[in-house]
Amino acid sequence: MDRRTRTVVGISIAGSSATVASASVYRAVKRSPVREVEVAHQFVMMSARPLPLGRRLDASDLKRVGWPASSPLPGAFSRIEDVVGRGLITAVRENEPITESKVAPREAGAGLSPAIPPGMRAISVKVNEVIGVAGFVVPGARVDVLATVRRPADAVTRVLVANVPVLTAGTRYEQEQGREAKQPIASTVVTLVVTPSQAERIALAAAEGQITLMLRNPIDVEEPATPGAQLARLIDDGEAELPPPARAPSVERKRVVRSGVTPVKAPPPVPAVSPPPPPDVYTVEAIRAGKRTQETLP
Repeated sequence: MDRRTRTVVGISIAGSSATVASASVYRAVKRSPVREVEVAHQFVMMSARPLPLGRRLDASDLKRVGWPASSPLPGAFSRIEDVVGRGLITAVRENEPITESKVAPREAGAGLSPAIPPGMRAISVKVNEVIGVAGFVVPGARVDVLATVRRPADAVTRVLVANVPVLTAGTRYEQEQGREAKQPIASTVVTLVVTPSQAERIALAAAEGQITLMLRNPIDVEEPATPGAQLARLIDDGEAELPPPARAPSVERKRVVRSGVTPVKAPPPVPAVSPPPPPDVYTVEAIRAGKRTQETLP
């Protein structure tokens, strides 16, 4: 047997042995019983489908799902009776746990009202594609409110309130239409959460001028410090700040005499100087050599 034949025989025997060993191990593992390890868990309530803000929860909106006991979920509900009938104060997605921070108290009812924090108010402003930042003003965003008010000979624009949270975008009909169509719908109304004093300023600006929204980064919490923009200063700021020209003094002057104060008498007027009269002229009659003549003497 030559060297090449011995190599081929050795490789064949090694491959056969490996195949037999693998088949034996596979049969042994397959025949071994399956051992199940029980994982301790608790049940929590989750949303069965996407639910909008303000919806009153019922049994069809919820499902009971097991949750690992080693990682408890704070504020979770384990019974469906504790959740049914309560209103959502925030929108939830499908398979999202329902916690105490996402539902309103049972006595608060449902709708938009429970989502308003204490001491705050919800006010709606009319918007379009431009005022609403091309539709990017969505619930949860933060905006600055600009007010433009026109005067008889000028117009002023300035930041009225800043860092205002958006509660909802669109009317209830528009929101239901968007959910049915499963696509964004252009909003005509945006509802903001503001203080009562801010609501007064926004309502007055909307009645006397125009409201515009500026979308801002929610991480940016700096208050804008701007003096506002005026129409007179929009083109040439230097000329608008020049002082007004001084008025010419009036010819007529009135003297105000207060009680207890001696009035100051004005100096007497200076009489006008008339030109001197012309000198007198005398006429003399003279007779020379029998001729009579008249001569004028100064």
